[in-house]
Amino acid sequence: MQVLVRDNNVEQALRALKRKLQREGVFREMRSRQAYEKPSERRAREKQEAVRRARKAARKQAQREGLLPQAKPKARG
Repeated sequence: MQVLVRDNNVEQALRALKRKLQREGVFREMRSRQAYEKPSERRAREKQEAVRRARKAARKQAQREGLLPQAKPKARG
């Protein structure tokens, strides 16, 4: 992963790097690896994540089919 520094603007490059790391899930993985996770806890967490993904996909599909109202776009500040 690389970030270009333009016009010696290191702060802007750091913000871009943090954004890329956030999108890649590096921070979440670092937090999860700080402590040992029992295999049973890992299975339960992964199952919860799969259920969450499936519900999100079903909700998106229902919105595309017109069964649910479209989600409002997030305001960018």
